Amino acid sequence: MNIENIEAFVYVIHYNSFNKAADALFLSQPSVTARIQSLERDLNTLLFEREGRNFTLTDKGKQFLPFAGQILQSYKKGKQQLQHVNKDYNELRVGCTVSVSNYMIPEILPWIKNKHAHLQIKVTTAPTEVILEMLLNKEIDIGFVRNVTHPHVDILGFYEDPIRLFVHPSHPFVKKKPLTIHDVGRESLVFFECGSLDWVKIHRLFATLDHPPQIEYQIDNLETAKKLVAKGLGISFLPELCVRQEVNEGRLVPIDIQALGGLSLRTILITLKESTLDFSDMLLDALQEFDWKKTAK
Repeated sequence: MNIENIEAFVYVIHYNSFNKAADALFLSQPSVTARIQSLERDLNTLLFEREGRNFTLTDKGKQFLPFAGQILQSYKKGKQQLQHVNKDYNELRVGCTVSVSNYMIPEILPWIKNKHAHLQIKVTTAPTEVILEMLLNKEIDIGFVRNVTHPHVDILGFYEDPIRLFVHPSHPFVKKKPLTIHDVGRESLVFFECGSLDWVKIHRLFATLDHPPQIEYQIDNLETAKKLVAKGLGISFLPELCVRQEVNEGRLVPIDIQALGGLSLRTILITLKESTLDFSDMLLDALQEFDWKKTAK
C-alpha cells in the first residue's frame, strides 16, 4: 500500500476539500483524486460518496480514518528511528501566535514540565508567517499557527476554537430567545479582527442584512475587545477559549446564534518533515489532559 495515497486521504479529511488537500501536498487536484482512487482499489472499498463537487465519508471510510492517521505517524517515527533519532533532548523551542501564547501555552507548559522536568522551554510569540519562517530556518522545533501549507512542513490539526457571540450580563440578548443575525444587526458591535477565513464569513453574514450592525470599535487585540464588551460598550464575536475566565466569573455571557453554524478558529501544530526530534506526541498528550471546550453555558 502506497503511503502517499494514505497521506492524500488524511489530508482531504483534514481540509475537508480535495482542492485544499492538493494545495497542501503541492499536487494537482486530479493527482489527489487518483491517489484516493488507488487507495480505494487497494482496500477494495469506497472511502467517499461523491455527488458533484460534494463528498462525504462512507462508513468504511470512517472506520479506516483512525488507522490511516496511525499509519502516517508510525511511518514518520520509523523514518526518525532509521535516522538515529536522539531522544535525549533537553530543550523545546516553541513558536506560537498571540492567542495561543495567552490562552493555551500557560495550560500546556506546566503539564509538559511535570512530565519532563529536565526540559528547558523557550516560547516565541509572532504572527503565523514569522513562525513558519522560523521553523524552516530551524530556529524553533514546533509551531502553533493558523492554517498554513508548505512542502517541508508536517501539519497536525490541534484545536478548533468555536466562535460565539458574547455580551454583557445585563444585555437584553441574555433573556431573548431565539436570536437571529437580524437581531445582531441592530446592535453596536465590537469587532475583533484577526484576518482568518471564518471572520470573513462573519462579514458575509452581515452583508445579507438590509441594515448591517454599527461597528463602533474595530479591534485587533482580544483582551481589548473583551474589556469593551465587559464594560457594556457593545457585543462581540469572540473565540470561546479566550473568554473562559470572564464567562465563568459572570462578566460575559455567551449567546447562541444559529446562523453562525460551525465557525471556529483553527490552531494547528507544525513541525519540519526532516526534523529528527518529534515533539508532536508530547503536545497531543498535553492536549488530552485539558478540557479545552469546557466553557460556562
